Amino acid sequence: MTTKILSASVVRRDLPASFVVFLVAIPLSLGIAVASGAPVAAGLVAAIVGGIVAGLLGGSPLQVSGPAAGLTIIVAELVATYGWRATCTITFLAGLLQLLFGASRVARTALAVSPAVVHGMLAGVGVVLVVAQLHVVLGGSPQRSAVRNLRDLPVQLITSHSRPVLLGLLTIAILLGWPRLTRLAGDGRAGAALRWIPAPLPAVVLATLAGWALGWDVPRVDLPDSLVTGWAPPVLPHGPAPEIVGAVVSVAAVAAVESLLCAVAVDRARPAGVRQADLDRELLGQGAANTVSGLLGGLPVAGVIVRSTANLAAGARSRMSTVLHGVWVLVLALSCGPVIERVPLCVLAALLVVLGLRMIGTARFRDLRHHREATVYLTTLLGVVLLGLGEGVLLGIAVAAVLALRRLTRLSVHVREAADGSRWHVAVEGTLTFLGVPRLIGVLRQIPAGAAVDLDLNVDFMDHAAFDAVHAWRLSHERQGGGVDIDEVHEAWYERAVTGETTPTRKSSPPARWWAPWANRRRRSQPQEPDAPEVSASALLLAGVREYHGSTAPLVRPIMAELAFEQKPEHLFITCVDSRVVPNIITASGPGDLFINRNVGNLVPRHGSRTPDDSVAATVEYAINVLGIRTITVCGHSNCGAMAALLAGGREVEHLTSLTRWLRHGHHSLTRFLDAEAAAGEQDEPPLTRLCQINVMQQLDNLLTYPWLRERVEAGGLELVGLYLDLETAKVHVLDRTSGTFVPVPDEAPDERALT
Repeated sequence: MTTKILSASVVRRDLPASFVVFLVAIPLSLGIAVASGAPVAAGLVAAIVGGIVAGLLGGSPLQVSGPAAGLTIIVAELVATYGWRATCTITFLAGLLQLLFGASRVARTALAVSPAVVHGMLAGVGVVLVVAQLHVVLGGSPQRSAVRNLRDLPVQLITSHSRPVLLGLLTIAILLGWPRLTRLAGDGRAGAALRWIPAPLPAVVLATLAGWALGWDVPRVDLPDSLVTGWAPPVLPHGPAPEIVGAVVSVAAVAAVESLLCAVAVDRARPAGVRQADLDRELLGQGAANTVSGLLGGLPVAGVIVRSTANLAAGARSRMSTVLHGVWVLVLALSCGPVIERVPLCVLAALLVVLGLRMIGTARFRDLRHHREATVYLTTLLGVVLLGLGEGVLLGIAVAAVLALRRLTRLSVHVREAADGSRWHVAVEGTLTFLGVPRLIGVLRQIPAGAAVDLDLNVDFMDHAAFDAVHAWRLSHERQGGGVDIDEVHEAWYERAVTGETTPTRKSSPPARWWAPWANRRRRSQPQEPDAPEVSASALLLAGVREYHGSTAPLVRPIMAELAFEQKPEHLFITCVDSRVVPNIITASGPGDLFINRNVGNLVPRHGSRTPDDSVAATVEYAINVLGIRTITVCGHSNCGAMAALLAGGREVEHLTSLTRWLRHGHHSLTRFLDAEAAAGEQDEPPLTRLCQINVMQQLDNLLTYPWLRERVEAGGLELVGLYLDLETAKVHVLDRTSGTFVPVPDEAPDERALT
């Protein structure tokens, strides 16, 4: 039975996905080979090996490996320095080194590199790629140095050849216009067919056909007669041993980091039922692929986010999609060489120009700037462009380390005296270590003896020297008749230190987070004796209110004061009454953001329903017509008791008359579920999970039964969103209206993803 299910899944999902990835891989593999100064066949070999070897042996089932743009600079320098066959030997040795890394189980340590350095490196590679390939588009040849390419670009623009330029511009126009064309095609059969075709394929095909039809004689791809007869054994590189070792380490390290970061990104977006990535195994798979690619005369192999994203979007569910894409590349390389040789080099260069521009994308820079890491990003980018890949990365790591040390010493101290002179307020923010003690104590000593002091410690760390200084000042101030009230906003560093000092035999537990359930916090903060009386529910409630008053209320008071006379929510959020679903947690929203309607099963009674109920309709009317809300979200969740009751025919709750009447509003969901089951046959997911998801879709359709609401949706003035919370993984999925399935919410907006 398992074999049949797997086979059906491969045919239904992985086989079509493999063709999509194959169509993406061909033009990119050819273009990267040309940009690297390697034989064009080397790109196809790397794509074949990356798909089959890394696909079979790697630890990330849905990641697709092959020649990566991020390695272009390194490979181009190696080819220019040692020659192509010696570069293959370096790739082979880098693969062995990656195998050693994987066997040593150090994969996760590679993720310690700052993302700002990684994205700066990719952006720098993008700049180098764009500048070099612009020369090819303009009919010239790129230089080895990015600086020289920048210097020679104005001259190249003056002496450019019109035919390569026109073909390059046509390629770029198709690449940029294809997504818009698919959107204009709509959701019908034509739109679905266009979305199935990745933009690089029509760009390369149409530009090639245009050049052939016009009879233009431009430089084209040059392939050997076959991959077998064109193969030559690798040779040992000649040069200083330290430089060769450095080249091997550079290829191994950059390919490993790029592959691991790609694997993590793919793992975050993996569909339900796909196992989590094993990073150590992935590194072993990458090492094996690079070893084989080096022996066969291919480019270095790494995980590629463009192909991996296409694999996810096409619906792949197992590693068979990756493996099959490598098989299709092999079939094409062996049988369609003359067709590939028709492709103009300027067309592939234009493809890489667009790819390089996407690698530079400003969205990533804006995000890093918000986290104050733009300096690291820009330093790495400029270092890669001006000095080289290795030097730029090392420079970025050095700047990141300096900034990290600076943050450890960053401390702000603000002091304010009350208008009546009765109290002093001191706010300390940052990292409180011995380096900040002189500044803090200097401020505290300005407070007159006998004064009442509110000391707010909003610090992410406090070392013993800082605690000792604050505690000594507090004791001295209190001996002189003053009062000190210490409020720790972020972590109870001071309180824990005091507890450890006064009662050394007992260790103080760190405070529970505000979102932890009452039971968890009671177990952590007040361990119960076996015979201790049970705490009442009302006592727990009031204890929670006291905790809110002591820690959270002072922080939200300014916001609540602003919202006291007017609410301006952004969303109407319709969800279940289930106690495990907390809308403000799963949406990271605060007071005033969500207008929430909770009911059993997150149901929306249809317009004119036989079982009347106006509570949900009243909420919708008020939200839209009074509050001006423009988005309605229906959020379901796994293991929903209401859906379980529907699935059981209502027998378990038939003695609860009000609940039974209410659940009649879910009969349309049940009917839709039964129809889908009859049409689809055997499914991978449990029936309750499918019903919970179908119920969200049905409630969105129920909203559209209200004529006035439907008019607003069709006019573009109102948006409907479907969400599904998987309780076991605490992950939120969003409804893809095109495919009718729930997909994981990506950690980054799609247009902000780095494309490499």
